[in-house]
Amino acid sequence: MPVRPTAAPLLLATLLTATALSACGSGSGSDPDTVKVSFKQSTDNSIRVMDTYLGEMKKEFEKANPGKKVELVPIKAPDSEYYTKLQQMLRSPKTAPDLVYEDTFLINSDITSGYLKPLDPYLDKWPDWNQFVDTAQSAAKAQDGKTYGVPDGTDTRGLWFDKGIFKKAGLPADWQPKTWDEVLAAARTIKAKVPGVTPLNVYTGKPAGEAATMQGFEMLLYGTGDGTSDPLYDTASKKWVAGSRAFKDALTFVHTVYKEKLGPDVSDALDPNFPTTVRGELMPKGKLGINLDGSWLPQDWLKGAGHEWPEWSQKLGLAYMPTQTGQAPGKVSMSGGWTWSIPAKASNPDLAFKFIETMQTKANAQKWYIANSGIAVRKDVASDPGYVKAQPGIKFFTDLVASTHYRPAYPAYPKVSTAIQEAMEGVTTGDSSVDKAASGYDEELKTATDNQVIRK
Repeated sequence: MPVRPTAAPLLLATLLTATALSACGSGSGSDPDTVKVSFKQSTDNSIRVMDTYLGEMKKEFEKANPGKKVELVPIKAPDSEYYTKLQQMLRSPKTAPDLVYEDTFLINSDITSGYLKPLDPYLDKWPDWNQFVDTAQSAAKAQDGKTYGVPDGTDTRGLWFDKGIFKKAGLPADWQPKTWDEVLAAARTIKAKVPGVTPLNVYTGKPAGEAATMQGFEMLLYGTGDGTSDPLYDTASKKWVAGSRAFKDALTFVHTVYKEKLGPDVSDALDPNFPTTVRGELMPKGKLGINLDGSWLPQDWLKGAGHEWPEWSQKLGLAYMPTQTGQAPGKVSMSGGWTWSIPAKASNPDLAFKFIETMQTKANAQKWYIANSGIAVRKDVASDPGYVKAQPGIKFFTDLVASTHYRPAYPAYPKVSTAIQEAMEGVTTGDSSVDKAASGYDEELKTATDNQVIRK
């Protein structure tokens, strides 16, 4: 197992916590005319897509509402640290912002903890809410039937591949694998014929956080079976699935990638900033053959972005992720996204929702979808030719919505996700066999879900 730093991340987390708390230390209620907006800032200093967009929204809002101000409170951290930081801020009225950016996978945990305010009284009076597709409206709906966030888009996932590397390897420019074995076969061919590149990237392990679970493991797990039942959560019994053959099959794929050295070096794969390296260095420099990743990647490559790469649409190909053996429906995708939510302890909730309304006009929502390579959740934007033709790849990833899956949005999910990451890390480093990692997951699952487990 490679040596991994331990003290540095702890120190970083401590410093980030201090920064976040000091940023809101005076309390969000110190000025009734100021709305404090907290968001996830990229750890890559050259990526400022969100910063730029929110800066524009701030100007528009302040111009339209004389005397009102927007204070942006960025949290610069990898995903897992961002979630921790956000929850620390939400616990006290002294540190809670007025508006926060929530990943849909974590939102129910924050709702259950009492950190967020239901938005139904606002949504009932907001005509634009009817433009949001049903799945988007339910993305931030809790088990109590109330809605706690307004989504700013969704995403889908697939296989990105480098056409130059494929040509050197003798692989087709219109590559579309039909099974997992065909994905691995292509990676093996690249390894044999194109030295000096990483054949296949599958995110893995705890440092990658939800990227490992969703871009990696669940893109495999949800491609098993017949596609009619959820392989992670059994809706009929309302229990989480343990001990499944599908789980072990997905783990076996990950194990194969790293055992055969088809993926990145383990030390790189377990670097929390590796997704930034993939987008900012490996792909633009032609060093990665196949990348199992999301629809949002081009946001880093657009004009004015941190890693401007205008040739990306000529250099890269897109393929959907196949099901395990090519069984119906033949392809698989996972979808998630982020929402804007109002903390329960926010001092200016009305002003915060007014800022949401500014961000979510048709024109501003469309501007955001295009800027961050997002998938539209507003019907009027999705049908707008200006959106559909704005970027290469938008149609490909939007079409995947028809065969996509959503994570079980229940309070236990974040803990389940962490257990998945631990199992992945075990087979990635070689510290655990597939059977041992799967057994460890089953035990962790029982703890994470208060033994609400079913075996299939």
